[in-house]
Order: sequence, then C-alpha cells, then structure tokens
Amino acid sequence: MSVKAKKHLGQHFLRDENIAKKIADTLTLNGYKNVLEIGPGMGVLTKYLLKKDVKTYVIEIDTESVEYLQANYLNLASRILEKDFLKYDLNEVFKGEPLAIIGNFPYNISTQIVFKTLEMRHQIPEFSGMFQKEVAQRICSKEGSKVYGILSVLTQAFYEAEYLFTVPPSVFNPPPKVDSGVLRLTRKENYTLPCNEKLFFKVVKAGFQQRRKTLRNSLKTFDLSDNLKANVIFDKRPEQLQTQQFIALTQLIENDRK
Repeated sequence: MSVKAKKHLGQHFLRDENIAKKIADTLTLNGYKNVLEIGPGMGVLTKYLLKKDVKTYVIEIDTESVEYLQANYLNLASRILEKDFLKYDLNEVFKGEPLAIIGNFPYNISTQIVFKTLEMRHQIPEFSGMFQKEVAQRICSKEGSKVYGILSVLTQAFYEAEYLFTVPPSVFNPPPKVDSGVLRLTRKENYTLPCNEKLFFKVVKAGFQQRRKTLRNSLKTFDLSDNLKANVIFDKRPEQLQTQQFIALTQLIENDRK
C-alpha cells in the first residue's frame, strides 16, 4: 500500500529516530512485563521497544506493514498481531496479564483507542503515545480550560494524565497539517469509582453535550428532584467541575433516585 493510500487511514509515519526513541522512553516499565504497540507501520518505534526489558507485541491492520515487520524483525515475528485493535479481544494473547499500550496512533481512531483502554483499565497500568496535539491537550487538560471535556474527565477519573512534548509535522511522512503531542497515562492506585460507573459516564457526557449551559439545564433529562436541583453544584457549567466533583455529582444523583 502506498503512502498516499495509507493517508486515508489517518496514519502518518514517523521517520525521526530521535523522536521514536524519546517516545519509547516514555514507558516507565512499572507494573507490567508486556507492551503492545498499536500501528507500528515499518517499525521505527518498535526497534527501540525491542531493546527494553519487556515482551513487545505489535498489532497492525495493514498487510504490507505486517509483511515488512515479519521480514525485518525476525525476533518479533511470533508477536505480530494482524488484527484491528478496536475489535480484537486482547486476552486471546494476554490472558488477563497486565500490559502497557504505546504507539503513534492514527488520528482518526485515537480517541476510540483511549476509550477501549478505559474499558480495559484493570489490565493497562500505563499508556503512552502520540496524538494530534489538540487531542493530547484535551485528554490532559484541567477544569476551566476551553478544551476540557468528556475525554478529559473520563480519562482522568482512572489515570494521571501528563502532556510530555510536542512533535512538529516535518518528522512524518506524509507530514500532517498539525502538530502532534505525546502524552503518558499512569493508572491511579484506586481506579474503581465510588459511584455507579455507567451513570457517571452518562452524567459527564450529558453535561458536556450542552457545555454552555448550567448543569441544572443540561441534566434535565435525569428527572432530578427539586430538592437536588437546588444544590449549588447545578449552578455550574460542566467545564468548571473537577473529575472528583463529577463523581460527587453522580453520587448525588444516585442518592436522589433511591
């Protein structure tokens, strides 16, 4: 597949060795012995992962890239998964063992990769990699920021999020039209929510779907009691609430329904 053909997949291939090594070095190697690289392409990041004291696997949907990796990384051949990360059950390989996720993520599925990681958080103590810069900033942003939103709150409920460094378009082939950003997510010691998780996700999503409104208006569909709606937290807009405040809000709604 040509570079032009791959472009529609949202994949821009990193060609700077120093950046590749720098991304590989974002892994702390704490709490896991397996690493899964998503979308390795021709292996520019993979080669640095293979030098580390972890068992590296790669998952790649592009047949041409898989053939290249099989031919050029013989010590990796048995750990190349020709699968779609978003659809594949990782426990066919990892059997419940912890693993880290890393990659130069295709822009068009990067947020979906994060959401799948959140679903598997009990198994993923660390996650690092490269996103479109504005997406990386959104994931790591704090309350009060214009880019703070659903992705920020849901990710930071379970992980500590760090924006590490910015990568210019010139180090890719083809060059994207925007900067990229590298981040690291480190799972919190306590990553179980003290509230109904499904309700928490619904509250956060509903709040930000009408982010200019106060929570009293954006959460109308939750059929809240007048007594609860009088609480001052409902005077706020969603971007004013920290993750912990969204958890507290979910607890209030939960108790209101009893």
